[in-house]
Amino acid sequence: MTTAYRPPRDHAWFLRNRTCALFVARELTSVFVAWAIVFLMVVIDAVLNGGDPAAFAGQPWVIALNVVALAATTFHAVTFLNLAPKATVVRLDGYRLPAWMIQGGNHSAWLLISAVIAYFVLRTP
Repeated sequence: MTTAYRPPRDHAWFLRNRTCALFVARELTSVFVAWAIVFLMVVIDAVLNGGDPAAFAGQPWVIALNVVALAATTFHAVTFLNLAPKATVVRLDGYRLPAWMIQGGNHSAWLLISAVIAYFVLRTP
């Protein structure tokens, strides 16, 4: 009795197509989004319990990891906002809004919220 032929698996299948490679890269950035959340929780815990959050956050490996996490979460956010028009249909008076309007609104809101947060975080007392 023989078994059916099963070709070997190609573990790099997503590298052959740019769209698939970007999709997998976007999904992998979720790890860095999770790190950013954990890091924020550690800093909040240190502040609430009277610790020094700069002692942990100032370590070179944490700074390097946060720089990579910033780039990864920015990529994650941009690709998420660019995909919104495919998942959301907005109709005004029976007319479907074009994708660039939805993307522009999303990116504008992101920029505005980031500016407001930066104002409160970076202002001098």
